[in-house]
Amino acid sequence: MSVASQQHELVELFGAIPDPQERLSVMTEWSKRIPRLPVSARTAENRVPGCVSPVWVATERLPQGHFRVQADAESSVVRALACAVAAIYDGAEGAEIIATEPALLDLLGINASLSYTRRHGLIAVRHRIRESVRAASTATAAQSAPRSSAS
Repeated sequence: MSVASQQHELVELFGAIPDPQERLSVMTEWSKRIPRLPVSARTAENRVPGCVSPVWVATERLPQGHFRVQADAESSVVRALACAVAAIYDGAEGAEIIATEPALLDLLGINASLSYTRRHGLIAVRHRIRESVRAASTATAAQSAPRSSAS
C-alpha cells in the first residue's frame, strides 16, 4: 500500500472527530491495539535520539523493496504519535518512504497543538525511519551489484 493511501486511510479514521485534542485521545486508544515492539527490538540502534521520552523505531526489509516499519515509546501519547507516523510508511516501498514526508498530523490539526519538544521528537522519528530505510536499501543494492573478477 502506498504512503499516500495509508495516510488517507488514517485521516479518514481520525478526521471525523472534530476536536484535535479528542483526535489525539482517540489516536492514543488506537495505538494501544498495536503490538508493542519486543524487548529485543528496543536496542540502542533502534532508539530515536532527540526524544525526551524513550522512542524506538524498527524497520525490516520485505520482498520487492517494501519495508515493515514499527514504532514504540514509553509515553502513551508519544507512542500514539510515533505509531501513526510509522503506520503511514509500513508496507511501502523504500524509495517512497525516503521521498515522502508525513502530512498526517498537519492534516488532522494535531501538529499545531504539540509542544516544540514533541514536534522535534517526531522530526527525529521521521529522520530515523528515512535513514534506516536508506541504509537497508543501500546495503541491499551493494550486495546485489555485480562484482568484477580480476583476471
